[in-house]
Amino acid sequence: MRFQRNGSIVTADLHGVYERDARDILYGWLDRAPADVTELRVIHGYTRGTTLRDMIRGEFSHPRVKSVIPSLNPGATRLILEKK
Repeated sequence: MRFQRNGSIVTADLHGVYERDARDILYGWLDRAPADVTELRVIHGYTRGTTLRDMIRGEFSHPRVKSVIPSLNPGATRLILEKK
């Protein structure tokens, strides 16, 4: 798992992370996310990443997340963030 920043977009690669751990990682990062970050792209995979995908797209919520958008890449999901 790693985070990479490119301007106002941060990418989180969660390959190989269990659902419970992924939820904790995302909550923790979003709690401390810089105010100028506008999007978090979560890479969860699409073969074995369906559990993470379903959690992120279906039940995941955080006060900083304005909307959840499926990416054109089936193994990723975009979280559009509210400004702090």
